[in-house]
Amino acid sequence: MELNPLIEKVLTADEQQKLTPDEVLKQLKEGNKRFISGTLTLRDHSKQIRDAVNGQYPKAIVLSCIDSRVPVEDVFDKGIGDLFVARVAGNIINDDILGSMEFSCKVAGAKLVLVIGHEYCGAIKGAIDHVELGNLTTLLKKVEPAIQNCNHYHGEKTSKNYEFVDLVIKENVKVTVEAIRKQSSILKEMEDQGLIKIVGSYYDMDNGQVTFYE
Repeated sequence: MELNPLIEKVLTADEQQKLTPDEVLKQLKEGNKRFISGTLTLRDHSKQIRDAVNGQYPKAIVLSCIDSRVPVEDVFDKGIGDLFVARVAGNIINDDILGSMEFSCKVAGAKLVLVIGHEYCGAIKGAIDHVELGNLTTLLKKVEPAIQNCNHYHGEKTSKNYEFVDLVIKENVKVTVEAIRKQSSILKEMEDQGLIKIVGSYYDMDNGQVTFYE
């Protein structure tokens, strides 16, 4: 099925307010389909920059790994003013990121919190192998709960085993989603009221497809 390119403009406050979490999620899914097919949205970035100067009304806040092979806005075919993006190795959660998410949703009106893990994640491999390197040591320890949740796996539990690494990557997304709910009463309350959704996802580097865990 051929997808036609869109021509989008920067979202206004009224347009953002009318969106529902389900509509935003649907838009990200459709954007990913365009990314895969190469049918990307036409954007006048110079005009969008000018239009966004006086305010921003993004649709979602996305927590991604720092991996340079995961260009978040491109993956969802979004542009200037569409998304808040937080990036940290292993897409783990901390107080600063939680605060950023709370600002994005409670103050700035975003309707979706999306955590996206990705195939071949080096941070996950490092955590599995208990790598120690300066401040990275503390960061990687935050992946430990996901590794422990995969103790049922009977194969080789090292970074050389693609199957195990991928299992931990996906589990880490789920752990992060639950951590957001547990550690942010603000976001949990907003989700319970239907004002936002908190969703996990997985990016397949081989084909560009995002799988959503709803």
